[in-house]
Amino acid sequence: MGTSYRDDMTMRAARDRYFEVNGFGKDGGYADAWVDFKLGPVPMPFPNTAGRIKAMKFHDLHHILTGYDTNATGEFEISAWEIGAGCRSMPAGWVINMGGLAAGTISAPRRILAAFVRGRRSRSLYGETFAPLLDRTVADVRAGFIGADERANTRDVVAFVATALLAVVVGLAFSAVMLPFVPVGLVASWLRRRQGGTNMTA
Repeated sequence: MGTSYRDDMTMRAARDRYFEVNGFGKDGGYADAWVDFKLGPVPMPFPNTAGRIKAMKFHDLHHILTGYDTNATGEFEISAWEIGAGCRSMPAGWVINMGGLAAGTISAPRRILAAFVRGRRSRSLYGETFAPLLDRTVADVRAGFIGADERANTRDVVAFVATALLAVVVGLAFSAVMLPFVPVGLVASWLRRRQGGTNMTA
């Protein structure tokens, strides 16, 4: 699990700590033109689109509420959790999380299944009005949206297998679409590092 946050902290204060601990900068890197989407140790730079930024604002809060880390396995876990909980009308969330779930199923299948099942017992923040969430406490939001860890039942396993198969297809398609951007993104990342810019991972 990642950094812990006190129950009485506001989500805004917890997010500030989350940004600081992970070195994401004061704005979480939302203003960056390019970001590095990591599948394991390999970074895949791609444009930081408006749709992705919108999804990431909720995604970052999900990290705080669930406790999943921002390392590779933690990102795979939260991808599975968000798929289980539902990304609702957030296309960028669905696509990016499918890739993470597919990669996680290969590298840490038990943890990914557990996160997916926990997500099915939860409700994601996607689709909620964002600004008011920041004024609520961590405990309040967690109680309303985050489910408990439970053992998978047969329906969970069937849903996970079906989702994982779909995730492989979506993940491969997403990778194929993003490959042409890699050379440009690598140059942009190099320039950003030279300028001391914020580096952010998906």
